[in-house]
Amino acid sequence: MKAQELKAKTPDELRDALIALKKEAFNLRFQQATGQLENTARMRNVRRDVARIQTVLTAKAAEAAK
Repeated sequence: MKAQELKAKTPDELRDALIALKKEAFNLRFQQATGQLENTARMRNVRRDVARIQTVLTAKAAEAAK
């Protein structure tokens, strides 16, 4: 996910995407613990996507507060 794509979304859409990514991160951690995880790079990508969404949400909240 690119930051430009995220900036175009509404805060509600971002929160929904954040929830979905956190669920995916949980499932990936579970797969890793049981030895079933094949694509270990996906964990890193999901973590970074979560951080990007949180950053954009924070920026949008700061803009709204002004």
